[in-house]
Amino acid sequence: MEDQVKTETVQVVDIQFRPGQKVYFFDPNGKQYAAGDHVIIDTARGPEFGFCTGGNHHISQKDVVSPLRPVLRKATAQDEKTMESNRETEKKAFKICMEKIQELGLDMQLVSAECAFDGSKILFFFTSDDRVDFRELVKNLAGCFHTRIELRQIGVRDKARMVGGLGICGSPFCCATFLDDFQPVSIKMAKTQNLSLNPTKISGTCGRLMCCLKYEEDHYEATRK
Repeated sequence: MEDQVKTETVQVVDIQFRPGQKVYFFDPNGKQYAAGDHVIIDTARGPEFGFCTGGNHHISQKDVVSPLRPVLRKATAQDEKTMESNRETEKKAFKICMEKIQELGLDMQLVSAECAFDGSKILFFFTSDDRVDFRELVKNLAGCFHTRIELRQIGVRDKARMVGGLGICGSPFCCATFLDDFQPVSIKMAKTQNLSLNPTKISGTCGRLMCCLKYEEDHYEATRK
């Protein structure tokens, strides 16, 4: 039985990058962690600060999104200070970026500013209906913060995932809690489920068709088999 558990499941811990955001699985790397621990985790962007929401437990191998990155260690007192400093930098960066956008007359909506844990760069996420030439904005921001600046244009569904909130059902957005990616959603799904085709009834806060239409469609198809 023990061999079966090892081959069919994998041990993980539940980590959030920020409180209230989506939970991701990380490899505990042979160590024990508990809910409430603050940790340093390995990510595609380098080491980052994270919040443990669930200690060591096993999940099915098929539920793992590769690569399963490791928790590097528990956060130290210095790590906590660095995180708090980064959050202050993000607030300042967001405010300054908003001012620069207005000064340059750019048609873009700033969503968030995120500072890399090691301070090597600041990422600004924004939405816009068109392509935006933000080269001058990058130069201005680099002059203010003397670090690497990245601007990334995202869609309205990505914005909803980052900002979070409650849907018309009263529950947190699916995209901000458990969805790994955005699946195509069509009006046909609403028709199949005998829902009102009133856009205000079947659209999410992002203005697009609700992701749960796809979830309900898949559940319906599964029950028919």
